[in-house]
Amino acid sequence: MKKLLSTRLPAVRLPALCLVGGALMMTGDAALAHHSFSMFEYGTSTELEGTVQEFKYVNPHSFIILRVKATDGRAATWTLEGSAPSTLERDGWTARTLKPGDQIRATISPLRSGAAGGMWEPQGIRFRDGKTAGR
Repeated sequence: MKKLLSTRLPAVRLPALCLVGGALMMTGDAALAHHSFSMFEYGTSTELEGTVQEFKYVNPHSFIILRVKATDGRAATWTLEGSAPSTLERDGWTARTLKPGDQIRATISPLRSGAAGGMWEPQGIRFRDGKTAGR
């Protein structure tokens, strides 16, 4: 009978395996934390009206950079985080749904910090004429 392969790891591979395993354990929380949306104030919505400066249709999250006029007349730039392109596509969105210069109304969940940012859902974005973006 042929000798079966040993299940023991050579001494050189064991430290490398421990190092890789430890690195994976340490970065696991960071990967989970990335998907936390606790920075947004759910249950509170804010209506914004402004001009699209940029629409970033990228993974893992899309972004709308929106120029908004405040009530005092000053302009502010809002960074709005949305779903991944694969999710947006199910709602009829493409990389060309929004273009710089488009006038939109956005219903967002604002940042808890009060900074000019928030989270948007596809159904919360309408063009100024009332048409829904996407489908």
